Amino acid sequence: MRVLLIGAGGYLGSTVAERLSGMGNQIVALTRPRRDGSAGRYEQRVGDLTDPGSLAAAVTPDIDAVINLATPSGDAAVDEAAVEALTSPLRGTDRAFVYTSGVWVLGATGTATADESAPTNPIPIVGYRPDIEQRVLATSEPGVRAAVIRPGIVFGRGGGIPALLVDLARKHGAPVVVADETVRWPMVHVDDLADLFAGVAERASAGTLWHGVSQPAVPVRDLAAAAGQAAGVSGEPQVWPLDEARAELGALFADALALDQSVSGQAARDRLGWQPRHLDAVADLRDGSYR
Repeated sequence: MRVLLIGAGGYLGSTVAERLSGMGNQIVALTRPRRDGSAGRYEQRVGDLTDPGSLAAAVTPDIDAVINLATPSGDAAVDEAAVEALTSPLRGTDRAFVYTSGVWVLGATGTATADESAPTNPIPIVGYRPDIEQRVLATSEPGVRAAVIRPGIVFGRGGGIPALLVDLARKHGAPVVVADETVRWPMVHVDDLADLFAGVAERASAGTLWHGVSQPAVPVRDLAAAAGQAAGVSGEPQVWPLDEARAELGALFADALALDQSVSGQAARDRLGWQPRHLDAVADLRDGSYR
């Protein structure tokens, strides 16, 4: 396939590009005007998520699939217009469009483990994202093979939110948990998630929703303790009061780090044959890429 990849220079996007390219696909990276070097090994086209005309122009007939891995703008109208622009050239062709959302749209899951049928209850940092998801899935009716992936907390290759836990442990001189040590995070290794993106782009049915989660509910206390080891810091995890975390990290992000969730990614295993195979999150923090 020739795949137009939006966000190919990012943490997840670069890994997805590497995986798809390694499978023999051709990557076309969308780059912003006057921005170069972020995806220099791939063919590039210029476009910007705030400029719908540039997005539509990039989806030429030779593009077999579009994967949007870009960070949302924070403006619902901008993101809605971007989805419209990217999917309009695909209508009636059954070509693939894959949109990246996230499990935070589910909100706190309580004692249950949420699968793709669970209702959304988004926390403020992703407040309008469920509406964007529905707009994407609705494009399947005009003949777009549209799908949405909700990744869990992504780890691996020394990056993602777990890298922040390592930095916080080093800064505070102790492992740190935001607000509540009983919180759990759904986790997924970045390379396993890249495999899922490839599978969805190649063979997922139109109008489908997938959870990119390999570990449904990892105690953040265990993650913090492993992050402390990676940072060379000893001691038991310390609770970082939410008001202090908000002051340093911003209220929306701090609240997201304090979100307790259990989320299943079993559907992708059962229906797409997805097979996560990398280190679990605690082991990777303690002994792997974060050392």
